[in-house]
Amino acid sequence: MNIPMLLQRPHQHFLKGLVRTPFRCYRFIFHPSPHLGSGVPCAQLLSSPGLHCAKWMLPSNGLTRKLCLQTTLEEHTEGLSDKEQRLVDKLYAGLIQGQRACLAEAITLVESTHSRKKELAQVLLQKVLAHHREQENLNKGKPLAFRVGLSGPPGAGKSTFIEYFGKMLTERGHKLSVLAVDPSSCTSGGSLLGDKTRMTELSRDMNAYIRPSPTRGTLGGVTRTTNEAILLCEGGGYDVILVETVGVGQSEFAVADMVDMFILLLPPAGGDELQGIKRGIVEMADLVAITKSDGDLIVPARRIQAEYVSALKLLRRRSGVWRPKVIRISARSGEGITEMWDKMKEFQEVMLVSGELAAKRQKQQKVWMWNLIQENVIEHFRTHPAVREQIPLLEKRVLSGALSPGLAADLLLKAFKSRHE
Repeated sequence: MNIPMLLQRPHQHFLKGLVRTPFRCYRFIFHPSPHLGSGVPCAQLLSSPGLHCAKWMLPSNGLTRKLCLQTTLEEHTEGLSDKEQRLVDKLYAGLIQGQRACLAEAITLVESTHSRKKELAQVLLQKVLAHHREQENLNKGKPLAFRVGLSGPPGAGKSTFIEYFGKMLTERGHKLSVLAVDPSSCTSGGSLLGDKTRMTELSRDMNAYIRPSPTRGTLGGVTRTTNEAILLCEGGGYDVILVETVGVGQSEFAVADMVDMFILLLPPAGGDELQGIKRGIVEMADLVAITKSDGDLIVPARRIQAEYVSALKLLRRRSGVWRPKVIRISARSGEGITEMWDKMKEFQEVMLVSGELAAKRQKQQKVWMWNLIQENVIEHFRTHPAVREQIPLLEKRVLSGALSPGLAADLLLKAFKSRHE
C-alpha cells in the first residue's frame, strides 16, 4: 500500500535522510506551493525492497528527473532459475545466522571464475550489502567490524602471532575471521595453503574462522576477491577481520586499500632502518611490530625498534590524527600482545571520531571498483575475437625479435578499436 507523506523541509535534507533509510522505494512529485516557491516533494513509499529511487516532477517547466541511488535487487535476480534462487537464499540465510559452512560456501562462490557463478555471487553480495547497511544503521553508523591487514617478510612469525592473538580475542568475546593468502606457483599454478595447519588451536575455536586462499597470480599480496570475502565475514557476524598477506615486499600495497589498519610485522634480523625505508611498504604501516622479542633476540629487537622509530620520523604521515607506532612483541611469551591490541583499539577510536575511518572506507570502495574494472577490461581484451586471432602470431614475431613488444601492443589495440568503431 502506498503511503503519501508531505514533507515541509528543504529537498536536500530530505534526500540525505532518504539515503540513510534502507529497503525503501520512494517516488517524489513536486507540487506548486506558495511557501516553497518551486514545489513541495510528495513522497510515496513503495513495496519494492532494495531500492532508493526518486522521481522529481516540476510542473512549471515540465522537467522530469529520475534519481536512482541504489539498484534494485530485482535487476540482479532476473534470469535466475529456481534452483539458483534457492541456493542464494540458503547461503544468505545461513550466513547472517552465523553458520560457518554457509560462509565457506559463499566465499567459494565469490572466488569462482565461472561466469554464471560470478553472477550468483553478485546477487548474494548485493543482499549481504543491504543487510550490512541495515545493521550499520542500527549501530548508529559505526562500522560493524575492525578490518586489519597483516604483512611481513616470510619467517616474521605472522601465523604464530595470529594464533596467540586470535585466542586472546576469542577469550574476550570477539569473533575473529582470518583470511590467509598464499602465493600461487608461477610454474604449476598451485598453492600450499599451509597457514591453517600452523594455527592448530585457533582452527578448532568455534569463534574463529580461518580461510586460506590462493593469489592465482594476483599482485598486491591479496586475492581478487578478498574484499568480497571481508564483506561476507562481516555479514556472518565476525567483528575482527585479519587479512594475512603474502609478504613479498613492495607489491603489497593493495591490502592497504581494503582494511582500516595496516600492521607490519618484522623479525629482529630484518636489516637496518635504511632497508626499512627502501621497502616502501613501511610507509603504509599504521603500526610496526618487531616480533620474536624474547630470549637472545631481545637486544637486537630493541635496536631494530629504535631504528624504525627514527626511520618513521623521516616518512610522510598518511593520517592527520595518528602517528605510526613501533612496538616489540613475542607470541611465545605473550609479551606486548595485550599492549598491541590496546594500540589497535586506540587507532580505531581516534580514526572513527575524526571521521577519517569513514572517508577511508569510501575511498577504498572506489579504488576497488576500478581495480575490478581494470582486471575485467584486460580479460575482455584478451578474449575479443579480433584480438584473440592475432595474439599467437604477434607473440611469435615478438619472440623471434621481428617485432618490438610496443609495436605488437599497438597493433593489438588498433585491432580492438577497429571492431568497436
